[in-house]
Amino acid sequence: MRRLVEQLLRYGAVGGVGLVVDLGLFNLLRATVLDPEQVSQGAVVAKVVSGVVSIVVVWVGNRLWTFRATRSDHPVREAAEFFAVALGGLAIGLACLVVSHSVLGLRSALADNVSSNVVGLALGTAFRFTLYKAWVFSPRRRGRRHPTATAREDLVGSTEPAEARG
Repeated sequence: MRRLVEQLLRYGAVGGVGLVVDLGLFNLLRATVLDPEQVSQGAVVAKVVSGVVSIVVVWVGNRLWTFRATRSDHPVREAAEFFAVALGGLAIGLACLVVSHSVLGLRSALADNVSSNVVGLALGTAFRFTLYKAWVFSPRRRGRRHPTATAREDLVGSTEPAEARG
């Protein structure tokens, strides 16, 4: 349980950095080159761009810190899986934005931020953490243990049963 809490705290910290990148870039783009008053669906395009940049930042942080003990020895495959999950989370935030902006007609900057960066972020975060932990960085996937993590656990002992370590 302690390990899960520590992992959640690290995930939250990395996610906080990603949120700053996402919010900052989204609002910068929305206020300038992708102003919805000038560009049709500018808010949606701004969210896609800011979301993708944020995904890159968060993958690096999660790979190097949050899930470092269970990161893959195959970073390209891990990145592809991570991006697939992250894009699912981004789609959740985009769906909230589209419903608010296009269906409900709430077009202010505040409404766009609340729908995508509060409601969408909360739903997307739960989705992403669950799949990152259970799939992308799962220690139960054979051949996925990082060599330094395995060596460190051999020295201090692992709390996982042998069957779970593969």
